Amino acid sequence: MTIRIETDVLIIGSGPAGGSMALALATYGIDHLVVTRFGRLVRTPRAHITNQRTMEILRDLGVEDQVIDDATPKEWMGNNVFCETLAGDELGRIYSWQMHPLSEAEAKLASPTRINDTPQNYMEPILIHNATQRGSTVRYNTEYLNHKQDYNGVTVTVKDHLTNETYEIRCKYLYGADGGNSKVAENCGFEFDGEMGVGGSMNIVFDADLSKYVAHRPSVLYWVMQPGADIGGIGMGLVRMIRPWHKWLIVWGYDINAGPPEITDEYAIDVARELIGDPNIEIKIDSYSVWTVNNLYGLQNRDRRVFCGGDAMHRHPPSNGLGSNTSMQDSYNLAWKLAMVLRGQAGETLLESYNAERIPIAKQIVTRANQSIAEFGPIFDAIGFLSTEDPNEKKANMARRKENTPEATAQREALRQAILFKKYEFNAHGVDMNHLYESTAVASDGTPKPVPDRDPELHYFRTSYPGAKVPHNWFRRGPYGGTEILATLDLCCQGRFTLLTGIGGEGWVEAAQAYAKESGVPIAAVVVGPDRDVEDIYQEWPDIREVDEDGCLLVRPDGYIGWRSQSVADNATEELASAMNQILGR
Repeated sequence: MTIRIETDVLIIGSGPAGGSMALALATYGIDHLVVTRFGRLVRTPRAHITNQRTMEILRDLGVEDQVIDDATPKEWMGNNVFCETLAGDELGRIYSWQMHPLSEAEAKLASPTRINDTPQNYMEPILIHNATQRGSTVRYNTEYLNHKQDYNGVTVTVKDHLTNETYEIRCKYLYGADGGNSKVAENCGFEFDGEMGVGGSMNIVFDADLSKYVAHRPSVLYWVMQPGADIGGIGMGLVRMIRPWHKWLIVWGYDINAGPPEITDEYAIDVARELIGDPNIEIKIDSYSVWTVNNLYGLQNRDRRVFCGGDAMHRHPPSNGLGSNTSMQDSYNLAWKLAMVLRGQAGETLLESYNAERIPIAKQIVTRANQSIAEFGPIFDAIGFLSTEDPNEKKANMARRKENTPEATAQREALRQAILFKKYEFNAHGVDMNHLYESTAVASDGTPKPVPDRDPELHYFRTSYPGAKVPHNWFRRGPYGGTEILATLDLCCQGRFTLLTGIGGEGWVEAAQAYAKESGVPIAAVVVGPDRDVEDIYQEWPDIREVDEDGCLLVRPDGYIGWRSQSVADNATEELASAMNQILGR
């Protein structure tokens, strides 16, 4: 067998993880190739919530506007409804996805981007199309079989399903983004914690005009509480909006110990009509499939020159909408590091930080997603589903909440509190945004780790502490009264390091220029202040930056603080060089 292709980075998989890695590497000008065993991109909606942190990544990679054009906006996402059926009684709603006025304010302070709903069959084409426009090559119908490493690279064996030919691809680095049954992770021998197949679920995609049941309470998720809803699945029966108000996806559970049911068009239509509550509504089935709820995360994601990301490393239910978001964030974290190592700007030790920074996130989101399923339990308890197995008695118990009795009063309050507690699934802003990296790619400034003053799962904690995401602020560039308005993230990222300082911090600018000249690693230096590079529009930056005006924030290419200094130093060149060399492993 001979080597047919050589490339710097070989990406296995074209989903959210593989597509975003391709887009990032193409944007950075790094030679790479994508192979996928499938003959096309995904055709079913699958993942859909696109959170603020992922939108920041897409903003940096230049496709934010395209995603927004294909998305259901936040304004139509936020009435998560709990009901007997769509046509039946509503038991309650909860503000979701930062739709509560206070949550919306927090979101606007946290980021220049907005959460939205972009189904995976819309997201993947955006990622892959733009990647190929910038230089990516994608080979479909090409299955990864195995790989072997040596000191200089990786030899990967693949099979072309169109010709049945097996051949080899030689790469310097291999990225396994091949999903929840990852062959790359298996061949690396990665260890995992948790278990697969803890619950059974089915997806039913269909067309139906449900506007009369939902248009007055727009949402992407309608939770249906009827007998059977507490068996398997993701915690409750779900009618999910794909396109308002005609394209839908139902998620319904099954007992995994009994095995999956045989699904037919007739079976799927019956399930859909039961959850909708209209036995005569016209339904056109598009597709159906069964899948398992998993609770598993990798304990390592790197084996020398081979890395894995996305569902290959974190396998969990879609609760909290964390799957594709975390997958794209994995790739974005690794892409700039691969680029700098391949350019000779960084040492191999920089790549070690991928494992240190992303494995804790994998554990966090797998734990959170499965915990969210368990948090449906108090709702079922409040409506009386857990006290009997009889379907008719369950319905009678749920109806008793309407009575004028002390017991019904207590039941209504228990139900209200149980629904409100679901904010940990539908409004967990901190889970989305509070990633704090600890690795060799973060240089300490000697200050103690800050402690959030509010629940870190629900609320974003803004800080410039090394390892945190650079805080959001609005700046103006140009002559007095100019109209070029930029977010902090717009000043940073773009595949290079950025140094933010203020008046009096010119020594840091000189240090950045000196380091760039000596090392060949560009650092964009930005001075904030009147008649400087940018001005602080709303006079909030002094409260946000957490360093003196002549101090500095060193921001990595992924928008995270790599190091900071409280004030300008006499030996600014040496201090900055020391921090940069640690981060880059030089």
